[in-house]
Amino acid sequence: MIIDVLPIWALFFVTAAFIVAMVEVGFRIGKRVLARTDQERESPVSAIAGAILGLTAFMLAFTFSMASDRYDTKKGLVREEANVLRTTWERSDLLREPDRAKTKELLREYVDDRIAFAQARDPEKTAAGVADAFRIQREIWTIGVDNARSDPFMFSDIGSLYIDSINRMSELNALRYNLGLQARIPSGIWFVLFALIVLGMLGVGYQTAIAGSRRPRVTSILAISFSLVIALIAALDHPMNSFISIPQAPLVNLQTEMNAPAPPIVPAKP
Repeated sequence: MIIDVLPIWALFFVTAAFIVAMVEVGFRIGKRVLARTDQERESPVSAIAGAILGLTAFMLAFTFSMASDRYDTKKGLVREEANVLRTTWERSDLLREPDRAKTKELLREYVDDRIAFAQARDPEKTAAGVADAFRIQREIWTIGVDNARSDPFMFSDIGSLYIDSINRMSELNALRYNLGLQARIPSGIWFVLFALIVLGMLGVGYQTAIAGSRRPRVTSILAISFSLVIALIAALDHPMNSFISIPQAPLVNLQTEMNAPAPPIVPAKP
């Protein structure tokens, strides 16, 4: 889609120019009709144009709600993933050496990759980050399975908590991948939305001409208003835009905790 090809600022200007052009087309059609006949009346034309604009507003609200809800879900998944990774990090202390140190190093790398993945604007880097995340998950899972097979303690309720945290980490990664990169506003909704905008702007221009007015000077304001909403929806929906990004503060805080020096172990008093 053109929405994915154009940056957000370019989409804004293209949409604004497109709306101005549609109003102008409708105005010229109205002028031609008015020159041929005087049977066209302003009232029914205004009612029809208003109805189309009402439908357009409804579609804009519906599409914005869809993108906004998904954005809030993405933010919630970042917080949940940070909590699960922190739990996995702490429960990895149950492993024996050298698997414990190896797992902690993999978890540090995983958090670094998750932050870089969220900040990536290049599709190739994004794909590489996704592949690297799955690789690290497999390594952590393999280490956990090997410990469970060789250590009866890992089959206990306490050991199963660590395995459960690994499973949850994998589930959240899949959710973030599916929701962030694959779950998008359907092309059909975009098509209907732009079709209604075209019809609505044609109606505005046509109604202006039938009313005997000159070209409206506030057309640019109308175009800017619609373009701002379209650009906002596209920014919320696009997975790799820099205009409205998903805050990664929970993962950044976890990264700081992981890189902090471990507190000294105080021996128990006899």
